[in-house]
Amino acid sequence: MNSKKLVNTVEGCADDALAGLVACNPNLQLLQGHRVALRSDLDSLKGRVALLSGGGSGHEPAHAGFIGKGMLTGVIAGAVFTSPAVGSILAAIRAVAQAGTVGTLLIVKNYTGDRLNFGLAREQAQAEGIPVEMVVIGDDSAFTVLKKAGRRGLCGTVLIHKVAGALAEAGVGLEEITNRVNVVAKAMGTLGVSLSSCSVPGSRPTFELSQDEVELGLGIHGEAGVCRIKMASANEIVTLMLDHMTASSNVSHVPVQSGSSVVLMVNNLGGLSFLEVGIIADAAVRTLEGRGVKIARALVGTFMSALEMPGISLTLLLVDEPLLKLIDAETTASAWPNVAKVSVTGRKRTRAAPAEPLEAPDSTAAEGLPLKRVVLVMERVCTTLLGLEEHLNALDRAAGDGDCGTTHSRAARAIQGWLKEGPPPASPAQLLSRLSLLLLEKMGGSSGALYGLFLTAAAQPLKAKTDLPAWSAAMDAGLEALQKYGKAAPGDRTMLDSLWAAGQELQAWKNPGANLFQVLTKAVQSAEAAAQATKNMEAGAGRASYISSAKLDQPDPGAVAAAAILRTILEVLQSQGV
Repeated sequence: MNSKKLVNTVEGCADDALAGLVACNPNLQLLQGHRVALRSDLDSLKGRVALLSGGGSGHEPAHAGFIGKGMLTGVIAGAVFTSPAVGSILAAIRAVAQAGTVGTLLIVKNYTGDRLNFGLAREQAQAEGIPVEMVVIGDDSAFTVLKKAGRRGLCGTVLIHKVAGALAEAGVGLEEITNRVNVVAKAMGTLGVSLSSCSVPGSRPTFELSQDEVELGLGIHGEAGVCRIKMASANEIVTLMLDHMTASSNVSHVPVQSGSSVVLMVNNLGGLSFLEVGIIADAAVRTLEGRGVKIARALVGTFMSALEMPGISLTLLLVDEPLLKLIDAETTASAWPNVAKVSVTGRKRTRAAPAEPLEAPDSTAAEGLPLKRVVLVMERVCTTLLGLEEHLNALDRAAGDGDCGTTHSRAARAIQGWLKEGPPPASPAQLLSRLSLLLLEKMGGSSGALYGLFLTAAAQPLKAKTDLPAWSAAMDAGLEALQKYGKAAPGDRTMLDSLWAAGQELQAWKNPGANLFQVLTKAVQSAEAAAQATKNMEAGAGRASYISSAKLDQPDPGAVAAAAILRTILEVLQSQGV
């Protein structure tokens, strides 16, 4: 079965993609009759060397995203994963020559089709008297034994674009740029890894991987790699990649060792989430620095993709100060990142947290709750939430992310860890305030914020008194905060429904002679009934409000969790005979 793609036609997708880039970038122009993009200010290059690159489409933003002052003059694009036509390459060479450039350097990735087509265009252009040189970039570090075809051209090619572009912008001649680029190309390597393949529009995936497999050393055209390894953590995968890239027994290795200074590129092959890319980048920086390698610059993003391939490539380029100046040189290319011109290694990455404000004296501290009872209540609540994790997640899947149980379990474990550190505050106001801060920090998600709001507001009335009317007022304050900031109201199918129902019953605590257990029992029963009633409600707030009510035939998980917490508190207090 062919994969789904958002294209107009399979045949025209490469043309449409390039046209879209040019349409949104006033600094680019299309060369009429060819799949070629050029700088719109070609006339400003008179007397300088032009840089042309390209290859098959499907590697976006490479190569057209790197057209601009300080990088490429133009790009010739082929169909998806197909070398560009000789005629288009020659037309691009003629166009930049006629604009008054003093020579053209072709930067070509080491693939047979690219070498042949760019090479033939170069020969024809030279026959016409146009000075043209060509560098073939092979930065693949996958193969431990050198193949006759040589190392494949991968993401490191983008660094060559940058170095050559900086030299050309500085007015360096064609021969010197060619020689210097060839030297730089020998000091870098790239290795890729992928969780699965990609698929050319109109075709099936190029290879299949089982759930527990990862492809190591693959190319950028969906071709299989050098080996398959078992799925592992990001740290383990990155360590394996760097070991392979730098091992002296590997003929295509990068000679990186302790004391080396490198530029690191972490390249998304197209389908990884930003979250995963960040994790990989962190692992790469930590691993390299742990080996004594200085990371002079780190570039993280999508530079040379393989359509939607969910994978990553790491590129290492050995650098010195003169080469770093070329990497740092200004460019207007849209896909080149805004990289800080300072070393990554050696920079302080953490800042001390602000000091907590001193707590104001609490007049209710002497009236504090018995600590053993407080600890028991919180421990039982934690046990309840941990036991409900799968049930709450199942209820939450109907509304989207299915993590309500996980979030509440995270809160429970955070509270358990906090209780192990020492006794909680005896003051009810301080207890609720501390719990609020803990949940805001550890629970996460909207639930953490909502519980934090509720507890912060509920703590305020308890600073003056801790009798039953004060606890009722605390409930009122918490509910008011939930409605003010959470934008939910009773009947919106949220945790507020359970808490609101309980809060209405707790109003009775404000009456003289109110009975603690009678009122609390009614409050818990009302909360449980309200939680069950949410399955008949149309969601008016939260993520569930975006889901059709016809699909929501289970109670709201937040309301169920809130009711369960209240039930646990009641049962513990009853067992203690408060």
